[in-house]
Amino acid sequence: MDLAEKVALHAYKVTEDDVERLRGFGLGDAEIFDVVLASAARAFFSKSLDSMGAEADHAYATTLGPGVAAELAVGRPFPMTMRPVE
Repeated sequence: MDLAEKVALHAYKVTEDDVERLRGFGLGDAEIFDVVLASAARAFFSKSLDSMGAEADHAYATTLGPGVAAELAVGRPFPMTMRPVE
């Protein structure tokens, strides 16, 4: 998760030490590359939606429990017209 966060927030700060740390946990280069690609893709998608002012679908607030909905709404809360399931 540390590498994923670093890629998403400060990709230019990723170092060989970050990669070696994951190798120390037994991950291979392909698996580490998967982490980097997934993190970068998620960051790109999230930033694209945020920059366009996209809001969460009503289905999120009506079908997810309040804890899950809150976790998904990081940075931009659900519109006030949406009430989470209780």
